[in-house]
Amino acid sequence: MSRSRLFWALSWLAAGWIAWEFFYYSQFKLNGAEGSIEGVFLPLANWIGAPALEPQLRWGVVLLEIVAAALVLNQPTRLLGGLMTVGLMGGAIFLHVLGPIGIDPYGDGAMLFKEALFTLAMGVFLVVAHRSDLPRLVPRGAAA
Repeated sequence: MSRSRLFWALSWLAAGWIAWEFFYYSQFKLNGAEGSIEGVFLPLANWIGAPALEPQLRWGVVLLEIVAAALVLNQPTRLLGGLMTVGLMGGAIFLHVLGPIGIDPYGDGAMLFKEALFTLAMGVFLVVAHRSDLPRLVPRGAAA
């Protein structure tokens, strides 16, 4: 297998993982599943001192995840989706480690945390692999 075909295949696998991960967990956030509310978003809302904003926090996160999933599946916007993935998963990992959620909020061997780490790694891979697309995403004269 040539290097370009391997790159193409790995890029699609990483994008597929990210999209699957974000789309799969969107159902729990959108439906207001108890584990999503009680296990993650209500503790976060309480932590920032705004428990009444839990639904908006949850819906905002799911909206960003759906956008990131759509972007990584589209080759021309894969870099942007990868950057969003890095930001979302970096924030999630930060809040798991230093926030009120904890690394193993469901007592399942920290599966959610491990998936967040792997998804972050896939996002970093896409950013590095598609870094040459950055000039195309930034309008000319924007750096001036």
